Amino acid sequence: MTDKDRTTAPRPGTPASDGPGAAGVIVVGAGPTGLLLAGDLAAAGVPVTLVEKRPRGISNLSRAFALHARSLEQLDARGLADELEAVGQPLSDIRFLQRVSVRLDTLPSRFQHVLVLPQYEVEKALERRGAAAGVRFAHDTEVVGLSQDADGVTLRVRGADGEPGEMRAAYVVGADGLHSAVRRAIGQPFPGRSVIRSVVLADVLLEEQPEQVLNAAAGGDAFALIVPFGDGYHRVVCWHRRHDVPDSAPLGLDEVREITRSAFGRDYGMREARWMSRFHSDERQAPAYRVGRVFLAGDAAHVHSPAGGQGMNTGLQDAANLSWKLVAVLHGHAGPALLDTYQSERHPVGRSVLRSSGGILRLAMAERPWTLALRAVLIAAFGRVGPLRRRAIGQVTGIGYAYAAPRGAHPLTGRRIPDVALASGRLYEALRGGRFVLITPEEYTADGRGDRLAVEHWASGRRTTVLVRPDGYVAWAAETPDAARLEEALVSWTGRS
Repeated sequence: MTDKDRTTAPRPGTPASDGPGAAGVIVVGAGPTGLLLAGDLAAAGVPVTLVEKRPRGISNLSRAFALHARSLEQLDARGLADELEAVGQPLSDIRFLQRVSVRLDTLPSRFQHVLVLPQYEVEKALERRGAAAGVRFAHDTEVVGLSQDADGVTLRVRGADGEPGEMRAAYVVGADGLHSAVRRAIGQPFPGRSVIRSVVLADVLLEEQPEQVLNAAAGGDAFALIVPFGDGYHRVVCWHRRHDVPDSAPLGLDEVREITRSAFGRDYGMREARWMSRFHSDERQAPAYRVGRVFLAGDAAHVHSPAGGQGMNTGLQDAANLSWKLVAVLHGHAGPALLDTYQSERHPVGRSVLRSSGGILRLAMAERPWTLALRAVLIAAFGRVGPLRRRAIGQVTGIGYAYAAPRGAHPLTGRRIPDVALASGRLYEALRGGRFVLITPEEYTADGRGDRLAVEHWASGRRTTVLVRPDGYVAWAAETPDAARLEEALVSWTGRS
């Protein structure tokens, strides 16, 4: 994207809405979470400003390196998955600790693989989409505080020139990472702890190509992961139990080589690092994802071990869950209480990701006899027990999560729906309008709701009537609903016609 392709960033003091009052949304943080959220809002006609402390431009030095199936489905619903598939490398067989093979080619998804590609490729695609939809970008803009009242949120900012200013909107979303200024401004704690220190990251050239696309190994006191970036460089993530130093300690290529050799038995002819960094991994989660008119998403709401590659993916799911709810409330099709479901649906998922990624990390770090024995038992069980394997794969890929449903609801309610065949094509193509999709065997006209409801029919003879939320989860379903029940469900979820 060139500067000419970007929308003009508002000056501090400009509201996120073109009209009077606080009518739009300010999203803070231009990582994948913030970009997807802002793009969804703008595509739905909501005025949105994306505030980013960093200067304009996409860095090619990023930590995340993979998209799981559920994130690819969300990107498919935005017309972006195919272009990312063309850039990344699909991997349908993942090996963990050189002993466990996880096959993804039976996933009930169009995307039966993990897509290995750097985070910056995801950001570039989402930024192009956001700019085309009308997102206004405010780079070089730092959040220094905020206040909120019954009508909106006033964000206090400082520009690149150091001058203070204010922005105002109906809602603010903090997607500004581990050190979130928005989270601090609303006084939200971030309880948790550091679980592993002195993790080393390096982007290097290799003389010898690793055996697989994604390679992970543990040997003695060392662990290492190697993945390609597609531009000739490989990302190495490694750690040595006996080398616990501060993040600020000097880091050289020799240390990366040594840890990699300890884990793999070789360093693949490692040379020429374009970037190296040392960091520590935390497990933390904010108690509340919503405080009044302010929301937290992505790493601002939860951080966890990089094991399983779930960080960027969980943030994308946060954004997909929150965006349509903000649209519905701001357009007057739902009451503000709908926004409370962001907390009730996403907070448990964040907690589950902390546990699963932490469990993977602890297995990799096992050293005591009893923990090594436990690891051996779990690895054996993973290979033999189908339900255990399916649950673990569902958590890591994201397709196994479901949201709570009311007592007595249809079994599909709250569940992710796969990319089912429709008479007009695929479900996730029908979701690209950001609308609810009503799949019905009967004729139905969305008079008065066409801006927020698409009507589709099964490609098969299935008789179930299903109302799919814009994020691909089932809002309501029934086997043989009468007209009154259907209308009641539509009013509840999409507002009156």
